[in-house]
Amino acid sequence: MIAVVDYGMGNLHSVRHALERVGAEASITSDPEVLRAADRIVLPGVGAFGECAKRLFDSGLVAVLEEEVRRKGKPMLGICVGMQLLAETGSELGIHQGLGWIGGSVDRLEPRDSALKIPHVGWNEVAWKRETPMSKGLTRNPHFYFVHSYRLRLSDPSLTAAECGYGETFPAAIQSGNIFATQFHPEKSQDAGLRLLENFLAWSP
Repeated sequence: MIAVVDYGMGNLHSVRHALERVGAEASITSDPEVLRAADRIVLPGVGAFGECAKRLFDSGLVAVLEEEVRRKGKPMLGICVGMQLLAETGSELGIHQGLGWIGGSVDRLEPRDSALKIPHVGWNEVAWKRETPMSKGLTRNPHFYFVHSYRLRLSDPSLTAAECGYGETFPAAIQSGNIFATQFHPEKSQDAGLRLLENFLAWSP
């Protein structure tokens, strides 16, 4: 069973529907006991970093996420702001604390080409930077769907699993142990996104 974390922010039903399309039993939940019983956890996120962080911390779920993901090693997939929340800080509308599971900060995209609009919305090519079970069956440069104005700046660039270029290069996906996270939306990325979700279901970090 896959637990999709409900802390009041995120594309919850689309994520659950996509997981169900690849054969998962998925539950949208804010219940700590369901998170403990789940085989895997998905942390989605849509909106401003600060508001997402506030709601996640106010939800009371951080302690159980720490226990299940960081201490027990349960596989977790972060999506969009769910990836950004792993960082130490985010600078959208002020400086806000993240979970601090990944060293780095979340800062505004600054494309060198002024013709490129922010937010970055639409399909973009992604380049895998290292071997990962999450890329199984995908092309070397698949296309995924993005909606964001901010990007993760990693303290340790070796955590980058895939990169994307949009006037600057930024991490499109990261992996640290049992945590995999994407700036793009696999649930909106058609066949490539569904394949990545299939890989998440089969992943044994």
